[in-house]
Amino acid sequence: MENARQLQRHTRTLTNLRTKIRHGARRAGNQTALLPKIPPFPTPLLSHTSGDTHGSEMRYLLAWSLCAFLLCNTDAVELTDMFGEIQSPNFPDSYPSDSEVTWNISVPDGFRIKLYFMHFDLESSYLCEYDYVKIEAEDQVLATFCGRETTDTEQAPGQQAILSPGAYMGLTFRSDFSNEERFTGFEAHYTAVDVDECLEKSDEELACDHYCHNYIGGYYCSCRFGYILHSDNRTCKVECSDNLFTQRSGVITSADFPNPYPKSSDCLYRVELEDGFFITLQFEDSIDIEDHPEVSCPYDYIKIKAGPLEFGPFCGEKSPGRIETQTNSVQILFHSDNSGENRGWKLSYAATGNPCPLVQPPINGKIDPSQARYTFKDQVVISCNPGYKVLKDDVESDTFQIECLKDGTWSNKVPICKMADCRAPAELEHGFITFASRSNLTTYRSVIWYSCHRPYYRLAPNVTGIYTCDENGIWRSEELGTKLPSCRPVKHHCSLFPCAPSLMGTFPSPAGLKELDEQPRRYFNGTGDAN
Repeated sequence: MENARQLQRHTRTLTNLRTKIRHGARRAGNQTALLPKIPPFPTPLLSHTSGDTHGSEMRYLLAWSLCAFLLCNTDAVELTDMFGEIQSPNFPDSYPSDSEVTWNISVPDGFRIKLYFMHFDLESSYLCEYDYVKIEAEDQVLATFCGRETTDTEQAPGQQAILSPGAYMGLTFRSDFSNEERFTGFEAHYTAVDVDECLEKSDEELACDHYCHNYIGGYYCSCRFGYILHSDNRTCKVECSDNLFTQRSGVITSADFPNPYPKSSDCLYRVELEDGFFITLQFEDSIDIEDHPEVSCPYDYIKIKAGPLEFGPFCGEKSPGRIETQTNSVQILFHSDNSGENRGWKLSYAATGNPCPLVQPPINGKIDPSQARYTFKDQVVISCNPGYKVLKDDVESDTFQIECLKDGTWSNKVPICKMADCRAPAELEHGFITFASRSNLTTYRSVIWYSCHRPYYRLAPNVTGIYTCDENGIWRSEELGTKLPSCRPVKHHCSLFPCAPSLMGTFPSPAGLKELDEQPRRYFNGTGDAN
């Protein structure tokens, strides 16, 4: 009997090997595999018990077991329907001894298999060594059952439902060479159930980046506005191939910053300014770009091209800091692969213009703005103190503007400030002009006054006739403004011609008026001398 027990152990070992071979054949593409089935043991061999023949008997038994393993048949049934029924051989009658059948259940991708038993009655054994039902999927054993439901053993399935992780499940029924009682086997049902991939995708490689939509038998991914779906149908990448910045300063970040940046993207940011500007980049104190501890930036990275110069690649958490590009055109390239969850980066840029020489204000003038440094595109306005005019190329104006050019020179020379000149005052009919200065000045703050030829004319209205040259180069009176007075005739009382002027304001005689009008007009200086 000891020989029989050893043979039984060897037989089970071979049976397990045969099961592995059968599974390998199924995964290789065989739809139905017929493998050896072990026949009953030859009883004559079990009667030899002498010590001399023990070794030869064992060798014979092992050889027979191997031969039996190779010659016996095991059935494999392929099930591809969305639902079905599985019964042990001869069900509901007792199942045969030395039987092994495998049902390979396959359903379409996007489904899994749910299996449950309606009846279960197998021989009970420790660890289900004799008769059993084994359920496998994806190279793992999901459950092994044996025993009877009526005995309430933990090894019977009861009301338990078994779910496969994927679209395949294998159910193997195995009975040994003998049964002490009559066992009716089992009846099971299976059905394909939809997999909600949106809830169950634990593998990052298969999960949707943004939105997941489940449907019966599958799922699909979609992206937020501004993103496009990658060719892998799950990754969302941003359309960032040509971002142009033309302002003199600004901020540039990776997409979605400070949230994780999109995968599988190649972004290009261009800063294009006028010739004469130099671009300076300033990264934040820390960045977060996927890195490798041993290889420099093999996954995600940022590169900067500035004319013939190239900076980077940069990745990890160390900020590149401040970068002086010395050019007016910069390209920032950012690459991300199809994995990782990193926050990205942020930088600010500013334009620095080509410097121009300092500007000195003219005499009796000023400049605005007055600063210690002037660069390309800076503008300066030159103006003069009150009473002075800006003079440039013999043209007077109130202000004059110059601009710093891209080559570091000013657009024009600084003009001079010339004192305002009211020029010769307008003549007064029947009157004359007296200048307050000996040299008859007509410039800013010079003073004149108008007088009439007396005693025949007088100023009207009754004013002083004093005018001053103002800051704008205009003769102005406090009484009349820019308006001139007039000389009106004085009335006379007389009985004979010519007569004397009248104190009552009557007109002089015609002869007197004619004589006065024929006299030349005269100008007097401040001393009263005739010119």
